[in-house]
Amino acid sequence: MESAALSRIGLAGLAVMGQNLALNIADKGFPISVYNRTTSKVDETLDRASEEGKLPVSGQYSPRDFVLSIQRPRSVIILVKAGAPVDQTISALSEYMEPGDCIIDGGNEWYQNTERRIVEAEKKGLLYLGMGVSGGEEGARNGPSLMPGGSFQAYNNVKDILEKVAAQVEDGPCVTYIGEGGSGNFVKMVHNGIEYGDMQLISEAYDVLKNVGGLSNDELAEIFTEWNRGELESFLVEITSDIFRVKDEFGDGELVDKILDKTGMKGTGKWTVQQAAELSVAAPTIAASLDCRYLSGLKDERENAAKVLEEAGLKEDIGSASRGIDKKRLIDDVRQALYASKICSYAQGMNLLRAKSVEKEWNLNLGEMARIWKGGCIIRAVFLDRIKKAYQRNPNLASLVVDPDFAKEMVQRQAAWRRVVGLAISAGISTPGMCASLAYFDTYRRARLPANLVQAQRDLFGAHTYERTDRPGAYHTEWTKLARKGN
Repeated sequence: MESAALSRIGLAGLAVMGQNLALNIADKGFPISVYNRTTSKVDETLDRASEEGKLPVSGQYSPRDFVLSIQRPRSVIILVKAGAPVDQTISALSEYMEPGDCIIDGGNEWYQNTERRIVEAEKKGLLYLGMGVSGGEEGARNGPSLMPGGSFQAYNNVKDILEKVAAQVEDGPCVTYIGEGGSGNFVKMVHNGIEYGDMQLISEAYDVLKNVGGLSNDELAEIFTEWNRGELESFLVEITSDIFRVKDEFGDGELVDKILDKTGMKGTGKWTVQQAAELSVAAPTIAASLDCRYLSGLKDERENAAKVLEEAGLKEDIGSASRGIDKKRLIDDVRQALYASKICSYAQGMNLLRAKSVEKEWNLNLGEMARIWKGGCIIRAVFLDRIKKAYQRNPNLASLVVDPDFAKEMVQRQAAWRRVVGLAISAGISTPGMCASLAYFDTYRRARLPANLVQAQRDLFGAHTYERTDRPGAYHTEWTKLARKGN
């Protein structure tokens, strides 16, 4: 083939995300080759390319033709299901690749799989990037947030493409070189963990407003629209207002009320909580959101529990909690509680990123992580700009909670936050995300905790020793002997 006819980049794996990302790349003026094992997906992509503006997309029907249709040094994006399918795709393509060529995995992959593949690729002289892609199918087509980690040379080879394809915000494209190894996948994993927390907190705000405040879906749609004009402006708040407006095509009322209350998941939230535990980083809001997804799956058990406990005498107390409620004040209190809880959730995610960065020597720039999440991705929100500025002011910030600006906001909102959590508890409405965030805040801000008693217990039954507040060293006490002496 003449080099003029070769594509600048290739993409293998043409499910919805792959198709949309390929069309986005072509739309930005970069000729792209596409390949999929199921050939009908190639044809489908070519049809879309033609319909969406005669975009420069070249369809290939075998791994060999696909690889050879790309100009050297070749860069190939893979968007297939995480795990074994990635290894199979790499194996099929790398047979025809040459030293200096690059593989970019754009799936939600476990970071250690990426680190293994980097080593395997190096043996063949190939470069490797594990790249988190956030924004769903719309983001992939119109501008996602991209989190590439691995070979810096590989990043430089496609930097011009990624910067054009990514979402654009006032301070640049939503992409940056994250760091070495599996850092890109890890950052995307934590992004998804924060997303779990955000979605849980929004669902709790909805639950309180609907069941304690007695608000209709029309009122909720208006409230979330209003919130999206202020400090809570974000993709998730915006789409929530839209959800409340959609009517049910099969009956009366809104569709949201007909949806089964079971939440699915793909695994990144679980990985986030597991990593937090491994690194001894407290992430209670993210963990609470994961627990809620597990409990939501127990629909039959929950329905049975409701009956059994009602027969045992448990009465729903929502009515008494909502009697005489000032709706306007409740709406404003819930807004403040949601905002304060979100700050705690993001603080937990950022602290997890820092802990992993220290362990792996990735040198992650937390302000830059916040910046590339400002557009394109699912957690995009106006307050990410303030998180970026907090880390710019102090790159060694221990927690967002102690950034001077965020600290003021937390203090201003804590009374409303406590009112909402207290009201929900008295009404028997679970708000595990808000409760976890508030407990995190209250634990973190206290100079002295009851951990002294726990350590004393550990020393009593396991001779684990303890430190004292008034003198250095490790101490052990024969607690039981001393306590019972003379009795």
